Amino acid sequence: MHYLAAKTAVALSAAWSKGLQEARRRPDRGDISITTVIIWVAAIGGAIAIAGTIAAVVAKYNGKLSGI
Repeated sequence: MHYLAAKTAVALSAAWSKGLQEARRRPDRGDISITTVIIWVAAIGGAIAIAGTIAAVVAKYNGKLSGI
């Protein structure tokens, strides 16, 4: 177990180091715009609202839907 944890830590450290080196090499790596963040938040919020609505409808009509 300790070997696996140490191996994972070394792998994560190497990946982090490689990522930092790449960021230093290419500082213009395309930062995310506020528009993209707004679109993603709206999409996730919409998906949660749709899932909640479906769950509420299923919970309301659960007894009536059992015969289908």
